[in-house]
Amino acid sequence: MSVNRSIALIVSAAAAGACLGLAPAALPQAVAATVPAAYAPPALPSVTTWEYATVPLRTHSTKEILDQWGADGWELVQVIQNPDDPEQLVAVLKRATE
Repeated sequence: MSVNRSIALIVSAAAAGACLGLAPAALPQAVAATVPAAYAPPALPSVTTWEYATVPLRTHSTKEILDQWGADGWELVQVIQNPDDPEQLVAVLKRATE
């Protein structure tokens, strides 16, 4: 039996049950069993949570600073100016929490 036909049978059985005043739970299990397992709702993906860090960057060692944080699992998100000192750059980093 094709998937479309299986779904059509379930819809038809549900409509017939509704017309007769039957609750969906009253539908024969054999009809409900015709839906292939591949059509079960997919599991929800897990949600990644992040922790963030801000790190002042020194112009003479920017690469070394970012390499060290990267080796510890941190990912660079953005580089911004320090609001208190516009000459100073600040790295915004993130990494997944466990």
